Amino acid sequence: MNEQGKVVTHPNIGYGDQLLTYANGSTKPFFQLGISANAGGITIYFIGLSDKNYLKETFGTTIGKASITGYCIKLKKLADINMDVLKKALDLKHFNQA
Repeated sequence: MNEQGKVVTHPNIGYGDQLLTYANGSTKPFFQLGISANAGGITIYFIGLSDKNYLKETFGTTIGKASITGYCIKLKKLADINMDVLKKALDLKHFNQA
């Protein structure tokens, strides 16, 4: 928060371990799943999926009221989504398939 008490950044909570490799060959340890609360709700980041269509194709029609991109699921509130589908999406074993 800044001096006025306003949130200026939205921290992530990360789970799972992976090593990101950048185009220049350098590497960085990073998380596989990240969760961030923000003004629009909650964003769940799926870092390192090789198939950018995987989330939308696998969970898009059954998760409920959420926006899905190639690397994240955005939702306004948990009541808007199917929690069983979200639990399946959060299973780290999907990183080996997608």
